[in-house]
Amino acid sequence: METVTEDTAAEAMQHMDAAEVGRALRGFGLNLLCRQVIPLAESIASVLEMRVIRANDDYAIIAGPQVAKSLIIQLHADATYHANPLPSLLPEPGAGAGAGARGAGAEFRLFDMDPDAAARRAEVAGWYILQPPTDKPHGLRECYLLDLEGYCWVPGSVIA
Repeated sequence: METVTEDTAAEAMQHMDAAEVGRALRGFGLNLLCRQVIPLAESIASVLEMRVIRANDDYAIIAGPQVAKSLIIQLHADATYHANPLPSLLPEPGAGAGAGARGAGAEFRLFDMDPDAAARRAEVAGWYILQPPTDKPHGLRECYLLDLEGYCWVPGSVIA
């Protein structure tokens, strides 16, 4: 059994069982439900310069980029949430654009990340660029990127 401390490295979670991972989680993290775990994990890691710590068809752990070292993202396949009330709110597969994206209304912001570079990586990864990199009146240059499941990521940096 791994000893869990506040300084447990995300990489240590690679070999932990589910209960050990649960005890190691600290601070703030994101848990995203998705249809296909591995493609989304690889895509998020590629576009947002993160690390996939572990991934299988049901579950993945992704560790944050340099700008958010302690960020842990967990992906869970829909089937793993069979006893949870959240899936009842999700749009049906194949319901069309009117059903809305899974993450509709939520933005995951990554401050101090180059939005131009992120947008280029997103395009290569097949993400939808909802808004290209734009200088905003609040002093940030940012873009809005929808990942393979429709979650909205907003990399941004201070306008020089």
